[in-house]
Amino acid sequence: MSTEEELYELRLYIAGKTAKSVAALTNLKGYCEEHLKGKYVIEVIDLLVNPQLAEGDQILAIPTLVKKVPEPIRKIIGDLSNEEKVLVGLNIRPAVAK
Repeated sequence: MSTEEELYELRLYIAGKTAKSVAALTNLKGYCEEHLKGKYVIEVIDLLVNPQLAEGDQILAIPTLVKKVPEPIRKIIGDLSNEEKVLVGLNIRPAVAK
């Protein structure tokens, strides 16, 4: 049984520890724990440290979240404070409240 198709590979591009970057990571972790518990990997790329990595995913604004897997690849720009927009962007169905 393969669980690979269920694993979300997420890449968050930031530029230092700005308020927006910290908010984006905090928001993303919260959504993942709530909706993807145990089924996600977050890679944080600080473009102040590795600016050359922006080119591969064509990053034009910071912070930007890139969903690599499962396809299709999606990008969400901003601090990720709008949960509904993030979930739709990542194609995640919200967990049904009981």
